[in-house]
Amino acid sequence: MSASNSGAMQFRWRPPLLDEPVGQAKRVTMASTLDAERFPEAAHVLLVEDDDGMRLLVTRILRESGFRVTGCRGGAEMWSLLPDIAVDLVLLDVMLPGVSGFDLLKALRTRGTVPVIMLSARNEEADRVLGLELGADDYVAKPFGRPELLARIRAVLRRAAIAPVPAASARPEALTFAGWRLDLRSRALADPEGAAVDLSGAEYDLLLVFLEHPGRVLGREQILEMSRGRLAAPSDRSVDTLVSRLRRKLEPPAGSAPVIKTVRGSGYMLAAKVVRA
Repeated sequence: MSASNSGAMQFRWRPPLLDEPVGQAKRVTMASTLDAERFPEAAHVLLVEDDDGMRLLVTRILRESGFRVTGCRGGAEMWSLLPDIAVDLVLLDVMLPGVSGFDLLKALRTRGTVPVIMLSARNEEADRVLGLELGADDYVAKPFGRPELLARIRAVLRRAAIAPVPAASARPEALTFAGWRLDLRSRALADPEGAAVDLSGAEYDLLLVFLEHPGRVLGREQILEMSRGRLAAPSDRSVDTLVSRLRRKLEPPAGSAPVIKTVRGSGYMLAAKVVRA
């Protein structure tokens, strides 16, 4: 991402709560433990991790603890995502292909103050000190336990809550697209005429995924990874079924282009400009 795009990044925070503890990250058996005291608006974590197994594991841990998570494999993908999503915290692996996590941290610090927690299989003191001196908010060595990771995330977000947040960085209350309006506080969707349209939990999560990545082709695996595990039977067919249901509810007037387009052989794309209100 060029420096001219840096002003488009919108960082925000929402404090989560600590979830049930489990064993080490590589041996976790997750069970849904939704806390009755969870904040109504979950924090959005951007996870930058090139190891597919670790990325999926950490994603599951965080989502089962009430977070929203977007995962990516490296710096290029991270920079492509940041202009389009509001991020509360970045979990950034140190050992990445190409540009290292330390270099990405330095670049992030020139563009904003989003909280960053470094993840690394290296636990040498020199690495921890370097990460903190470059501006990381915390440093977690692998393998780590579920309770430690969640506690550190909560602590970092709690500290971020003390600092004043500029008005321009505040989370939007609604997203509008092609005449539609999605209220993020009430989770209510209104059509271009202002009529309410009912959404299931899975449909809301899917729509939010599209709205956070407008104009980007999303494959089925990406949709599954971003949808917070709402699909009862995760599979390509379940994604296609859910997209079809959402499309029927977003059906445009006769002669108008569809809001969600199929990109043959690749996936789906939101073909509308999204405005944060």
